Amino acid sequence: MELRTAVSPRDVKHYTTERLREEFLIENLFTPDEIKLVYSHIDRIITGAATPVGKELYLTAGEELRAEYFLQRRELGIINIGGTGTITIDGRVYEVDHKEGMYIGKGKKEIRFSSNDSSKPAKFYLNSAPAHKTYPTVLIKPEGTPAEDVVIVKAENKVELGTLEESNHRTICKYILPGQVESCQLEMGMTKLEPGSVWNTMPCHTHDRRMEVYLYFDIPEDAFVMHYMGEPTETRHIVMRNEEAVISPSWSIHSGCGSRAYTFIWGMVGENQDFDDMDGIDNKNLK
Repeated sequence: MELRTAVSPRDVKHYTTERLREEFLIENLFTPDEIKLVYSHIDRIITGAATPVGKELYLTAGEELRAEYFLQRRELGIINIGGTGTITIDGRVYEVDHKEGMYIGKGKKEIRFSSNDSSKPAKFYLNSAPAHKTYPTVLIKPEGTPAEDVVIVKAENKVELGTLEESNHRTICKYILPGQVESCQLEMGMTKLEPGSVWNTMPCHTHDRRMEVYLYFDIPEDAFVMHYMGEPTETRHIVMRNEEAVISPSWSIHSGCGSRAYTFIWGMVGENQDFDDMDGIDNKNLK
């Protein structure tokens, strides 16, 4: 597990391109037959991925957590951006298809990942946060029929925003949030941009009460996303490629503009679970 420390906005304004990437960019997440994890001191979020190809993968606490098992004091959100796979939780097997997710509550001990087809492996993207209470473990589907341990994303949590004229026509699908899938502090969802649109989260915002991590994917090989961060009057950028993640401190804006349309997963942890609690930044005030 890789460790990243917290940073001050007063320092970040002096960072070089390479230093920005070292502190905030997460590369090579989906490594075949490995679980890669990055532990950030910013709200203690863990961002990672499990990519089982030829073998089953086990999620362990490692030395960094000083815990008997990974979810002894944590909760976990997962969204699969690859082929169909299975997640086994204390002996209970869940089949998780492309763009389906899971919430796994505190106290679950044995977490295992596998792929149904090694030629089309699952790519399980992970966000984890400290937890003080156990909430039910559920499989999350964007479409379908509710069943035992299965939650279907509600219609009101599929939000269409923006316009093609503003280059930000997009659909937000909220997976983990109060009133649908309960958690201690973790929220997760996915935003898909329509063809011809390239801007996400614009006008941009900050939210001092929580931090955020973006995973950008469905980016063609020759394309990229310019991820904008920093204080509103001290903006910086990081060039993002396909299936790379970026850490956003609570004091930072977080917005992107791609050379093509793309999809991204957002995960938030911190003080407040009110999705709409944002401090908007007027475009004319950005520098």
